[in-house]
Amino acid sequence: MADGNFLAEQFREHRPRLRAVAYRMLGSLSESDDALQEAWLRANSALERDPEQEIRNYDAWLITIVARVCLNMLRTRTQRREDSLEVHIPDPVVCAEDETNPETLALTADSVGLAMMIVLDTLAPAERFAFVLHDMFAVPFEEIAEVLEKTPATARQLASRARRRVEGRAPVPDPDLATQRAAVDAFFAAARNGDFEALVAVLHPDVVLRADGGRLRARGGVVLTGAETVASQAALARNLAPFVRPVLVNGTPGAFATQNGVPLALLAFTVVGGKVVEMAIINDPVRLEEIAKTLGEETTLA
Repeated sequence: MADGNFLAEQFREHRPRLRAVAYRMLGSLSESDDALQEAWLRANSALERDPEQEIRNYDAWLITIVARVCLNMLRTRTQRREDSLEVHIPDPVVCAEDETNPETLALTADSVGLAMMIVLDTLAPAERFAFVLHDMFAVPFEEIAEVLEKTPATARQLASRARRRVEGRAPVPDPDLATQRAAVDAFFAAARNGDFEALVAVLHPDVVLRADGGRLRARGGVVLTGAETVASQAALARNLAPFVRPVLVNGTPGAFATQNGVPLALLAFTVVGGKVVEMAIINDPVRLEEIAKTLGEETTLA
C-alpha cells in the first residue's frame, strides 16, 4: 500500500527516465512535460481509487502510464505538418559539453541522436510505442500488447517493422566525441575559408541536410542531399562561423550561433566514420529563443 507522499517520492526519483520515455515517444520537450503532468494525475488517481493495490515495480508501472498517455497524444495530435513539404525537426536537447544534469543525460542516452528522433517521428503511433518501450526500455511485449489491445505477436511485429525502418534510416554516430567534434570543426574551418574541396572532403557523399525555419519563415524548410549540393550552400555556415559556440545536441557535437544577443541558428551533426552523414539546422526564431534560455544566454528579440 502506498500513499500520495510515497508516490510523489517515486515520481521524483524516476522523473529523468519517465521524461526520456515521453521525449522518445513525442519528440517534443513541452509535450513531454505535459505528458508527465497527465501521468502524475492518472497515477495519483489510480492510488486514490485503490489504495490497497500492490505495486511491485514503480519504475515499470509509471513508465507504462507515461507511455499510454503519450500514445493517446500521438493518436490525437493535430497534423502539424499538414501533409505539405514543410520540414520538421523534433525538439533538440541542447546543453553545454560538460553537462552533468541527470535529466538531460537521460534524455540523450543510448545514442538517441537527432537523426534517430527524425526517423521516430515518421513511425505510426503503435509502431513507435512498441519500438520505444521494448527496444529502448525493455518493456515486455505482453505489457505492450495489453496497452495496444493487440496480441503479443502483433506487438512484436510492430516493433520489428519499426526497427527495420530505424536501422535503415538512422545512422549511429561514432562513439568517440572527440572524433565527432574534429569533423564538425573541420566543417566550420572549411566553410570559414571558403574551401569547397575541404568541405566536400568532410561530408559523406550521400550527406543529408535538413533545415527547419518554422512557421514564421517564408520558407518553412528545405532538404538537400549529396556532398557537393550541401557544400554549395556553405555561405550560411561561413556567415555563422564567427558567432558559433560548441554545444551538444542530443549527445553529439553541434553549434549554437548568436549575434548581439539574437539567436541565429542551431546546427546539429551526425558523424559516422569521421564524415558528416547528416546535418540538421534549426533557424526557427521561436525555438531558438527557447534553446538560448536553456543554455542560460541572454537574448534580444529580433
